Amino acid sequence: MKNFTVGVIISTYNNPRWLEKTLWSYERQTVAPSEIIVADDGSREETRLLIDSFRATLPIKHVWHEDDGFRKTKILNDALRVATADYLIFTDQDCVARPDFIETHIRHARRGYILSGGYFKLPMSISEQITREDITEGRAFTLPWLKEQGLKCSIKCLKLVNRPWVAALMNFITPTKATWNGMNSSGWRSDILAVAGFDERMQYGGEDREMGERLFNMGIRSKQIRYSAIVLHLDHKRPYVNKEALERNKAIRRETKRGRVVVTPYGIK
Repeated sequence: MKNFTVGVIISTYNNPRWLEKTLWSYERQTVAPSEIIVADDGSREETRLLIDSFRATLPIKHVWHEDDGFRKTKILNDALRVATADYLIFTDQDCVARPDFIETHIRHARRGYILSGGYFKLPMSISEQITREDITEGRAFTLPWLKEQGLKCSIKCLKLVNRPWVAALMNFITPTKATWNGMNSSGWRSDILAVAGFDERMQYGGEDREMGERLFNMGIRSKQIRYSAIVLHLDHKRPYVNKEALERNKAIRRETKRGRVVVTPYGIK
């Protein structure tokens, strides 16, 4: 493996049941991270106790602030301030990582690039029934097991074939752009700090992509690995969606693109 340290930043908010499933997946990675930072946007005590229960098996840190609405960008910046790893993978509380997840990000990491990974959405029925053993033994990531649980397959199931040549082909032909997405993206900590991290004005809706767009303005390029680095996305509701916030976020992103903004004055000082 390459000579740099790798950390994982996981955003969370008041969903310890899904966060637990996600943390189970990091106990069985083929390459262990040097740090896992849970960026907590104001969860209650149950989440803190859950994180504490993983301290014996994972190099985990808990960064928290009080609940004052959707402030994911601010808590992600707080996580960046305490991060020490050279290379950082960003994901969410509802994204269960395949055992080769970290290894795959390391293998594709290049200076001057960010990586854009993929996710496979599970229905609520399967999301709820997945156990610790299903995750740590790896069967939750296999099509035969998922079909036994009632999964209806489509072209998207190619993400779970787990054959290097299939992943390479699909990464090449997919029309989806390689953007920075909060579920599964990675980059060099020095590059992320150079653009001042996340714009803290932004709430839900494109807040992750906006930082990626500033990285592009700085000259960073992106690489598509959406069929190589896979997480299972556990189903959930989105009560925090706010139409006015979405419109504000769109305006900020338009200005970022139009003005070729690199460093946000609303990020890490």
